[in-house]
Parts: sequence; structure tokens; C-alpha cells
Amino acid sequence: MKTFLLFLFILLISSSSYGQKIFAKDTLKASSGDVIITFIGHGSLLLQWGERNIYIDPSSRKADLYQFPKADMLFVTHHHNDHCDPAALKALTNDGTKTFMSEIAHEKWGQGMVLYPEQQLSIDGVGITAVSAYNLVNKNEDGEPFHKEGQCNSYILTLGGLRILIAGDTENTPEIKALKNIDAAFLPMKLPYTMNPEMVVDAVKGFKPKILYPYHYDRKMLSELTELMKAVPEVELRIRKN
Repeated sequence: MKTFLLFLFILLISSSSYGQKIFAKDTLKASSGDVIITFIGHGSLLLQWGERNIYIDPSSRKADLYQFPKADMLFVTHHHNDHCDPAALKALTNDGTKTFMSEIAHEKWGQGMVLYPEQQLSIDGVGITAVSAYNLVNKNEDGEPFHKEGQCNSYILTLGGLRILIAGDTENTPEIKALKNIDAAFLPMKLPYTMNPEMVVDAVKGFKPKILYPYHYDRKMLSELTELMKAVPEVELRIRKN
């Protein structure tokens, strides 16, 4: 009984509630203010740093986003409906929200700032770098990649001295594997659109983030990922509810 109550306590302190649903949380310790992560589900994340609420690919499929704080900054990795959701953007944005997205997502949404691969800037104390995200292997029946090179972004956000990679929908591309000094990396793991566990570990071996968060993942792949990550002991694997 005591063990069960302890489990419930740990679950409560590691989760956050917006409305009635409980969302997994985690904290990244930083030199100038910790970064609190809320895992909204699918590819949707909320990063809170100081007074800033920063969203990546929010989806109204996973939450009543009107129950969440308004976005100070909002990033869209690409144009697909599960990542570029007009209903979610409407729920979270106001006149003060700064929105960033790929060019093709901007064509769909019609507002915000376009970021191109390799573009770097700093806004309101947040460092932003766009990285190309695309498929190398997985393709549609017509032979076209699910995510074409040049159409989708990954983002590196520098918050409180931490460099955080949110990869969006990508595979283990040369651009990802060549990254340096990444403190925490969110890598997708779901076929056929992104990576399998072998691809994730190959990417991690290339750029060696301090912490790996699989996200936008297939739960059936977690045990394989956990086993493969034993070959990269210098990278901490953190699995949170997707």
C-alpha cells in the first residue's frame, strides 16, 4: 500500500494539469532559470522559461488549448495538419505572440515569421537556430519523401544557457548528426514518417546530446530504444508519456 501511494505521489509531482487532463512534465536545470517542459502529446510541447511560454507544434487533437497559457513564442516545424493546426494556433496566440514557421507552413497559416534552414537569430533572450528536417528513407507510394528537404524545420532553442533541439519530423540526417553542444534533444520515433529506434540511436551517436527525449513516438518501440541506448551510456535517456 505504501509503495502504491508513493507511486501516486511521484506521478502527481511529475505531471501538470490544464483543465481536467494530466500532462507529463520534466525540468531541465539551467544556469539562468530552469526550463519546465510539458508534454502535451504527439509532437506538441510547452517549454516554460522564466515568464515565457514557448510552444512547439501545438495540436488541438491532444488538449483543450484554451485552458493553457497564451504563447509568448510559438514554433511550427512544418505544414502537416498534426503539426500546423490552425485551431491550436488560434487558441494560443494573441497580439503579443511571436510565431515562427517553415516557408510552406507560412503559406498555409498566412502569418508569422518564416525561418529557413541554417538561419540564426536571437529574440527576447531566446536563441533560435533552424535546421533542415527531412526523410532520407521513408517515402510515399509515389516515391516522394514524406518530408522533403527544404520544406520542414528542426529548431535549436537556447534557453537559460541550455541548447535544446526539437527535431520535428525528420530522420537521422547529416545535419542532425553534425550538431554540437546539445543539452537536450527531442527526437521523433514513429514509422513510416520519421525514425525507428536504430535511426534514433545512430543520430544520437553522431551528436551526443546530454539528454535524449524520444517524442512523437510509437510506444511499441520504447523497449528496443532502451536496449540500443545502452551502447551510448554518456547520453541520458528520459522517456516521458507522449
